[in-house]
Amino acid sequence: MRRPVLLAALGGLVLVLVLGGCMRKEPPPHPPEPEAGVSATSAPGAILFVSADTRGYLGPCGCSENMRGGIARAAFQVREARQGTLPVLYVDGGNSLFGETTLKPGQVPQEELKAKALADAMRLMGLAVRATGPLDDTRGADFRQGLGLPEVADGAVKLLPAGSRKVAVVAADSPAQLVAASARARAEGADFVLGLLDAPLEEAQKAAETPGLAVDVLVATRSATEMSGEQNRLVKASVPVVAPQSKGRSLVRVDLSYAHQPGRFTLQKGQADLEREVAALEQRTALLDKEINLPGIDPKLKALKQAKRDELVARRQALVTAPPASSPDVNGFTVRFVPLESGLPSSPDAQALVARYDAEVGKLNLAWAKEHGQDCPVPAKGQSAFVGNEPCRSCHEESFPVWEKSKHHHAWETLEEVGKQHHLNCVGCHVTGWEQPGGVCRLDKVAGREDVGCESCHGPGSAHSDEPSADNIIASPGEAVCVTCHNPENSPHFDFATYLPRILGPGHGKPVDAQPPGKPADAPKPAKP
Repeated sequence: MRRPVLLAALGGLVLVLVLGGCMRKEPPPHPPEPEAGVSATSAPGAILFVSADTRGYLGPCGCSENMRGGIARAAFQVREARQGTLPVLYVDGGNSLFGETTLKPGQVPQEELKAKALADAMRLMGLAVRATGPLDDTRGADFRQGLGLPEVADGAVKLLPAGSRKVAVVAADSPAQLVAASARARAEGADFVLGLLDAPLEEAQKAAETPGLAVDVLVATRSATEMSGEQNRLVKASVPVVAPQSKGRSLVRVDLSYAHQPGRFTLQKGQADLEREVAALEQRTALLDKEINLPGIDPKLKALKQAKRDELVARRQALVTAPPASSPDVNGFTVRFVPLESGLPSSPDAQALVARYDAEVGKLNLAWAKEHGQDCPVPAKGQSAFVGNEPCRSCHEESFPVWEKSKHHHAWETLEEVGKQHHLNCVGCHVTGWEQPGGVCRLDKVAGREDVGCESCHGPGSAHSDEPSADNIIASPGEAVCVTCHNPENSPHFDFATYLPRILGPGHGKPVDAQPPGKPADAPKPAKP
């Protein structure tokens, strides 16, 4: 599961910024009025939601079953919490608007449009404040600030009312900065301090031990690498350190419970039992996910396993969103993760934003390619170019019936079914030779290279087509070729030994049967009279 709408006009293209224009002028939704007898200042606690390290993801790619994530699911969780009587604050830790610090020219229109859609969704969720990181400034500080989101700068403090208490959000990019900002937050009257450190978990753990640190919870807002934020992490120490699953797959939920008198907050005891139960459900769900994604699974069995999985997700969701036990004598807090599972509801308003982005970005990318697209460079001297499937067919006709029955043959079709055939995040694994020398580098010139063809696995074939030899083609591609697309993000349950048989058959990795199955051997011809 990476911007403005292009309108074609005679004589050229006119860029018109549409998405987000009206939406960003609307005020964020207000929480519902408290029930009779409960005022905002008398509420016995508050709820904080924190997102971070979203890396420009509006939702999962959808390549596998039951993928987590999606800003629309996150929006529903915040909206649902606001149906109660407690104050709810939504905070973003940053590194959310883009997935890379630099972009190729062809990526810019799409990525800017996506960042605008994410900003609109955050606003829709009633964002209280957000920190910023390198992945927010990919298009520069002016672009980021132009989105109009409430921000807290590194080293600064943002005080937020949370019923009868004050919550401070402090942002930093170094331990020293974090210590100074947290001390200032306490001096300004903060009861609870949420620290946002622009660093990976390991660095945040070290920062949590810095003398003088006055935060109650510290969030590591950036994973070390693109693929290192695959799990939710909570490290319990004198200061709990949290690292949410990256790419918008989970929210951090912090529940505050207030004592009769203000005072420092402590991590509530008894959370360990809850964590063990949640972890057990998580493990069972992961096992079911692997079984549900097995190639060739019987549809009836798959449906049964999916129903069981949905039941486990519902049980876990009830646990992670239930009000924690509290005491009127203790200012306490709990830290939980809310995985945004595929079976959870989505906010209709946020989903409409995502659908709007999906509808516009393909048109935008295609128009940009027609206006500015560049063909792929020619291969270096002595290197092969991509030639498409047809030259292969002339010598390997027996391989094609196997390929044509595989999902590789329908890779482009799967994008067309969901309208993502012109999404730059998706197209590379659904065409042959994308952005490779002698391949295809323009969305408007994909014709003839659709699907995962012969050369996707066996390499560019011009040299082999001219002079067939085992030395100028990859005869038996290994796992390393497969995982360029079947990676942990797009295909988290991929297993080479399990998947490989799905693309092999007589004439393609297996010997051609001398006799087709079910056909009797030729009988001796009767003698002519």
